[in-house]
Amino acid sequence: MTERAGRVGIGCDHAAVELKRALMPLIEELGGSLRDFGTDGPESCDYPDFAHAVAEAITAGQLDRGVLICGTGLGMSYAANRHAGVRAALCTDGFTARMARAHNDANVLCLGARVVGIGVAEDIVRAFFTTDFDGGRHARRVAKIEPGDKP
Repeated sequence: MTERAGRVGIGCDHAAVELKRALMPLIEELGGSLRDFGTDGPESCDYPDFAHAVAEAITAGQLDRGVLICGTGLGMSYAANRHAGVRAALCTDGFTARMARAHNDANVLCLGARVVGIGVAEDIVRAFFTTDFDGGRHARRVAKIEPGDKP
């Protein structure tokens, strides 16, 4: 591991409570100082509430990274990516997690609890939190993602 996970916010909807709980000790083991944004129970809730809360904490400088989990991970990634400076990546395997960090400097990992099991999710989290951004030509490309930048 080349860098510590830092300050990490984690949030999920009702479909992902078990996966969130399973991943929290691993994130702490990887050096993450965790802040749990919920939810904590099976009652139906709205995933954008948790995605926006984590993304806002990142844009405010209160967090370095985030992990967002819902049934597919899609909704969380859509909502989080609405915030300037947030690069949320939906990852389904270790390779996409490594590339999200190395080439895209992703700062939010999105997972689908109904898509990946705990073992695969652990591999994805390890890859995400132990891969550094490559910079170089990738930094130029990442800079073009923000609103107002043109290719």
